[in-house]
Amino acid sequence: MYYWITTATLFAEANENAQPENGGGGISQLYLIIAMAVMAYFILYLPSKREKAKRQSLLDALKKNDKVVTAGGIVGTIASISPENDEVTVKVDDNTRIRFRRSSIQYVVEPPAEGEKQS
Repeated sequence: MYYWITTATLFAEANENAQPENGGGGISQLYLIIAMAVMAYFILYLPSKREKAKRQSLLDALKKNDKVVTAGGIVGTIASISPENDEVTVKVDDNTRIRFRRSSIQYVVEPPAEGEKQS
């Protein structure tokens, strides 16, 4: 980020030195600020928005018997999902079930494909 700010400052100074003394430097600085805002939008905002949408689709697609890993690192199988209060019950062992918020599910463990061997 500092690289972009330094580069923008250098370009602005070079642009000021190249212009005549009678003014007109404000418009070029405005273009520079607009260009930086557009770059920030594409570099910072869009990837974040895509990641949020991807995570929400993962949480919406959770179903019973999915093997999941929680944010705390607990690995288990979903025993039940409560849609009204956003809770998931994860079966960790034969007699152990833990309730979590749906948002604490980090990712779903994909089962191996048909042709792959488990190691």
